[in-house]
Formats: sequence, C-alpha cells, structure tokens
Amino acid sequence: MSDSAAPPRPPLGAQQFTTACDYCVVGCSYRVWRWPTDARGAPDPSVPFANPAQHNVVQWQGRPHHVLVLPDAQVSTVNPAGNHSMRGGTLAQKCHNSANRTRERLSTPLLRVNGSLQPVSWDTAMQVMATVSKHVLARQGEHAWGIKAYSYQYFENTYAITKLAFDGVGTPAFAPHDKCANTNDATGLDDAGLEAFAPSYHDWGACEVLYLSGTDPFETKSTLFTSWIMGGAHSDKRLIFATPHRTMGVAWAEQRGGLWLPVIPGTDTLLHNAIARVIVERGWQDQAFIDEWVAQRWEVDQGIGRGTRNTGWQWRTTWGTWQSDWADYCKFLLSRDEHRLADAAAVTGVSAALIERAAELLARPRADGTRPKSSFMLEKGNYWSNNYMNSASFAAMGLICGAGNRAGRVIGRGGGHQRGMVSAPGYPDWLSPEKYPGRRKKPLNLDHWLMSGQLRFAWVFGTTWIGAMAASGELERSIARLTTEQAHQPQRTDAASAAAALIARADAGGMVLVNSDIYPVEPLGTRYADIVLPAATWGEEDFTRCNGERRLRLYSRFADAPGQAKPDWWAVQAFAQRMGWGERFAWRDSNDVFEEAARHSKGTPYDYFELVRRAREQGQRAHELLRTLGGDGIQTPIHRVGDNLAGTQRLHDASLAAGTTQAASTSGAWRTRLAHCFNSHSGKALLLKTPWEFPGWLQFYNAVKPRADKHELWVTNGRINEVWQSGFDDRRKPYTAARGLAQLLFMNEQDAKARGIANGDTVRITNDTVYVQQGMFFGVAADDLDFNSLLAKGHIKVAQGSFDAVAVLDPGMRAGVTKAGFNHSGHQANVVCHAVPDPMTNNYRYKLGRGRVERVGRADPAGETAHGPSLKPRGLV
Repeated sequence: MSDSAAPPRPPLGAQQFTTACDYCVVGCSYRVWRWPTDARGAPDPSVPFANPAQHNVVQWQGRPHHVLVLPDAQVSTVNPAGNHSMRGGTLAQKCHNSANRTRERLSTPLLRVNGSLQPVSWDTAMQVMATVSKHVLARQGEHAWGIKAYSYQYFENTYAITKLAFDGVGTPAFAPHDKCANTNDATGLDDAGLEAFAPSYHDWGACEVLYLSGTDPFETKSTLFTSWIMGGAHSDKRLIFATPHRTMGVAWAEQRGGLWLPVIPGTDTLLHNAIARVIVERGWQDQAFIDEWVAQRWEVDQGIGRGTRNTGWQWRTTWGTWQSDWADYCKFLLSRDEHRLADAAAVTGVSAALIERAAELLARPRADGTRPKSSFMLEKGNYWSNNYMNSASFAAMGLICGAGNRAGRVIGRGGGHQRGMVSAPGYPDWLSPEKYPGRRKKPLNLDHWLMSGQLRFAWVFGTTWIGAMAASGELERSIARLTTEQAHQPQRTDAASAAAALIARADAGGMVLVNSDIYPVEPLGTRYADIVLPAATWGEEDFTRCNGERRLRLYSRFADAPGQAKPDWWAVQAFAQRMGWGERFAWRDSNDVFEEAARHSKGTPYDYFELVRRAREQGQRAHELLRTLGGDGIQTPIHRVGDNLAGTQRLHDASLAAGTTQAASTSGAWRTRLAHCFNSHSGKALLLKTPWEFPGWLQFYNAVKPRADKHELWVTNGRINEVWQSGFDDRRKPYTAARGLAQLLFMNEQDAKARGIANGDTVRITNDTVYVQQGMFFGVAADDLDFNSLLAKGHIKVAQGSFDAVAVLDPGMRAGVTKAGFNHSGHQANVVCHAVPDPMTNNYRYKLGRGRVERVGRADPAGETAHGPSLKPRGLV
C-alpha cells in the first residue's frame, strides 16, 4: 500500500484496545483496532476515518495483522472529541514493521567482539553481565556499579530498575535520563510546598490569565493548548509568555490581548521579582489567601527540630538566604534596587511597560473587588537556566496572586514526558561521596563520577545519555576513554571469554557499558556499548503510567515485540536471578510488577494502592481492573468513597480541607495530605526569597554570558512540534521521516545579517570555553560550591564544543539569542553547554549555552521542498 492510499477499514468484530499516546506529557487517549490481514467481512461503519499515517501492519502471535491507532472519541477527558497532535497522529507508524525503517529495531542481544556488535543469546548476555557485576561489586564496591535510566517509561519498568539499583545493588550511582544526579526538577516549587503536577487540565482551562514561563504548550503539549488553554471553561483567557522565542502559541496569544515577555536566558528570577514588586507596591496581592495559606516564620520551622537538617528541603527552607514569610518577603522585594522596573528591565531585556502590564493582568482587582483567576505554568526554559532561584521566585509570584490550591488558580509544571516513575524505596544518599556545605546529604553526580574514572559498570536504559547531558562532548570523550580505547576487549562471543576480558578492563580502570533500548542509540550503543539489549516498548506489553494531570491508564499490548526483544522489567529480573537475587525479583508478568510497586506509590501524587486493593478484593488482577476504566482512567491519588474508587482532580485543593462541605461529601481516606493542603509540615505554602547576587548563581552567570569580543550569542535549546525528543521514532516513521530531521538553529535576522548568514545556510556553533565541574566534593564551607571558589581550587575544567545546524532566520527570536533543537542525535547542542550544576539542587543549566555562529555552507538554491523541514519562522498563526 502506498503512503497516500486510504488505509483498510476494520471489519465488524475487529479487536479493540484502549491505550494512550507514547509521547508528550498530555497523554491523549487512543483506541486501537486490530484484525488479520487476510480477514474478510463487511467494514465496521462506526470506525472513524483514518489517514495512512494512522495505519500499520504488525505481527501478532506470529501472523500479520492490520492496526489502526486513532484518537479515542469515546473519552470525556484529556483529548475530548478525538483531538490530537501530529506526534500522536502518527502513533501507528511507530510499531515495528519489517517493510519500513522500523525494521531497524533491536531484536536480539548484541555483544561487542573485536570492535563490532555480534548477536548472542539472552543467556550469554546475562551471564557476562552477572559475572562482571559480581566481580566489580566484590572488588570495587557498590559505588562502582551504576544505572542511567529514563524516569518516565512506565511504572513496571521504572520500579524494577530502581529496585535493582537500590535494593539489589544498593548503589548511589544512579541518575534519571535528564539529570546528572537523582534529584528533583523544579526544586523551588517543591520547597514552596507545591507538587509540580498538582493542577488538572480543567484548571489550565478555567483560569482567566495564564503566565507561561519557559514553554509554549502549542509546540510541546499541543492538545493541552488546543483543547484546554485555547478552550476550557474560560476560552477568552489572556496568556503571558516569558520566553526568548515568539513561537506559534505566543503569536496566537498576542493576537488576543496577551503578552510576550522576551526574557534574556537565565534572568527569569529578576523578572518574577519585579512583577511581584509592582503587585506589592500597588496592593494588588491576594491578602486573604496569604493570611490563610502562606506560612509564618514559626510554621516554616514547625516539626523540623534543631538537628542537622540534612535533606535539601529542610536546610534550604530554614536557611536565612531563602527562608522568608510574608513580611520578610515584602521587605526583600521592596528594598532591592534590582527589583525596580528600570533596573529589572535592563537585566532581563523585558521593558518596564511590559512588566507593569503583566502585573496588572495577573493581579489587579476589578472595580467590584473580584480578582482575576490567574494560574502559573513553568517548564524547562525556566528551571533549566537557573534551577532553584527561577522556580522558587516563580512559586512566590504565583502565591501572592492567590494561586496554588483552587480551581483555575494553580501553579505547576506543563511537563515534558509522562509521569512513569514509581521508585523503589531506599536511594542510599548516605553513601554519596558528595556533600552540600555543612556536610549535608547530596546525591551523587553520575556524570562526574564517570568522568573521574570511578564507574566500572554502567547499565543505561532507554536514554541518550551523552547527547542529553551538558558538556556532552566531554562526556563522550570520557566514555570512549573508558570503553573502546581500553586495551581489554572481548575477542570471542562465549560468555567466559567475554567476561574475562571485561573484568580485566574494569580492574585496569576502564568501564563496562550495557545499553537497553529499542533502536541502536548513536553514539552510546553503536560506538561504545559492550552489550546491547533489545527492549519491548509501547504496544508490545501491558504497561501503566500517569499523564500530566496524574491520570492513570493501561497502555494495552496489541503487537508482538520484534525477535527476542523483552520489556526492561523482564531484563532486570533475568539479571537479578543470575546475581542470586531471584526471590526478590520473581514476577510472572508486568501485572505482578505493577501490583508490587503499588505499596511504594502510597503517599505520593501517583498513589494507586487503592486500585490494587480493590482488585484483590474482587479476585481480579489490577491491570484488568484498570482496563475497565478505559481511556479516561482515573486521577491519582486514588482513594475510596464507600465501595467505589475515586480520583483526585487537583492537589492542595482548598475545597477538600478538613471540615469543608466538599470534604465531607467525598469522605475517603487519602494517604497523602497533598490532596488537601500544601506539602509542608504546616500544610501551608512557603514564600522563598531569591537574591540575585547569590554567589552560587551570579558568579556562574557572569562567567557564561556570551562574550562580545568573540561575537558570541546565547545558545539555548527547545522542542518544535514536529519532532519528539531525539527523533528516534521520527527518523523511521514514514510520514515524519519524509519531512526531514535536520538540526535547526533559530536566529534573529539582524544577528544573522551581521554574520553573513542567510536562511537555510549551514552554520557551525562553537564554544571554546565550556566549563566542566570535576572531582568529588565534601562540602564544608559555605562557599565550597560557588563558581569562583571551584575555579580557584582547580575544580573547573575548560573544554571545547561545536555542532552544525541549518540556520532559520526568525524575527521572533530575541536578538542575541539563538535556539537549537534539544537532544538531536547527530548534532548535539549540549556540547556548548556547561556541566556545572546548580549548587543548590545539583541540576544542570542546559539553557545557558553560548557560542560563535559561523556560516560553513550555503543554502540549497532550490530552497525548501515538501520533503524537507520547514525553514519558516515559528510565530505563524
């Protein structure tokens, strides 16, 4: 069948399955129809129209079957009426089909022998891994054995992986896919008592004003934007975007009375504080909300005691630099020159008039005294530039506007991936050699640990470790030095010989690398991995996870995995059994993992224990009970109302506070206070100060600014609607592959003209001073992790990085700032970003790259074609 031919229609009686999209955080609901290719019969007239990108041929029980994957028009939540993004609209094409490029799926374990990957059995791969691991753990200890893994790819897998790391091996050498350490994302929200995914999609739809920091949901969360933000209960809302790029959602907002605040990367903290100062100076704050829901100074300390205050949220929220209450916060805002309109405008690049107007839209009461329903959404453009201060100041700005715990008045993340992490307990932070000043617990930085030669065995699950991390060129050089450049390499495929060679390498200071994924990963799997394991993915196993409003659903199995590919939970179990831990890893199927993990979800925003308990009471498997809930699923935390399961629309919900009518009508035991109060000892939110001159921030920021004498520009990064993540699927799905996946660099037209660059030219972006923090640090003095102190003590290495891209001249790109695609597999933008984590949170600041941009090739004189990427500006409406 040609790509343009109409797909076949399913016959009456074709099997149907509910699932959800595999891609962005929105998690649109989908329905799958499957029937044998040789089936005959009248077509089912109730099946909606499908386009060719929504059809595929898969294998099921060894026989070819048609599948249609269409938005589920039967649901009332998430994507009502069958709305979807172009990513979800091509879901069917992600399924394995030997007739197209999805044939490149990994289908058998591979072992690198004499420099090339050779097929081996699962038994051989597991035997080699277990033999080497036992030796490493006995000789070098648990610190030398690490895991880098996704945090989103289904509860069953993430629970198994973290159980292996924390319970099996007991290692602190663990980091999620997007971080260098096992830390949180928007830590300032956490410290303020706000769960990042507390809001529901209804809340984003019900607000009257929405402040969006570091994100355009149209580009990255399309259905959230088109169904809920453009629509929802208040469809004529005003949107305020703080981002250096005027993309489609921004342009749409400006047409409807919204604002674009073209903020200079890294300066959002000052922007938030300047807006907050205007609000306070003019008495526009929601004082009634503040009096009821913002903690007093004594309430901040409540329950913590006078011990070491060892965990991050304890010492940060009780440390004078950040700790505050309403009176102290007002003094902080009003006493500092940098919060004045003129000063803030000079640093942030946002005019004083726009700052004033933003404050007015967010907080100015109407003539009748009613207040605008304002909500606040942040994403990676915010917390990946100045992690702690940006997210903490953002939380404070929202709180004084009365947001955080009411319908249409919420504060939270927009989200990137779906929420697929249920962690096994017991991350051994006490084993980490790193400490915050004052000898406080700090999770181990896995990148630094590897680069310093301390890691002897690493198992990577479903992530492009190299390209996804800051200073990715330096990380890749370290991985090469520890693996393929080592003298000890397997020469034969038999398990004993291969294990002996890899043990010799580990003993000589090298590292053994295992990569589990669905496709060969460039360059981690293709160039450096010693063992590559084939993973089963979406549609090939029954899986579960939540979306960006904590909606739990079953992602049904409807196709065979290619060859010997297995789900990651199965690979973990097979390895654990070889290690002698079989009794702790004895699952029959993915449902067993799901049910075991349930007790570790208790008390979290993703608590689904009541669903499992109810299934057991009914003599039913938990996956099957969840299946009956269809595409609508249920929002976690799940609780009981009588004999029925009930979901939780939003967290911190003031209407559910004890003693209210709403609380009485939904009486049921929540195990988490998150449902009805803020996540703090007192149940109240915390206001945090964020002084711009904090040396852990300002010293670094001054060091990484673009240098005029070198004609540098900011090099930030982001996503565009057409591409998901590294493009691992998009390069292989026929529809998206035809559009091309070039690395693009969006540039302001004047910046391009000054460098002789035309639209479509190939450019090279070079940073000759990439800062890389090195060594392990035992924090004692307060300034141990300040940038200047690290530099003076020799803990900052200077590296270089460059990548090529196709220039897109865009008048909506702020002057002085460029934006590349994040995590492009062939041209990694993170090579020009600095691997110096935020000292408060141990998170990288990926958005603060810089570089010199030079033309290295002219544009194709034929210009754009229908088979290449669009080179048009993004701000088209």
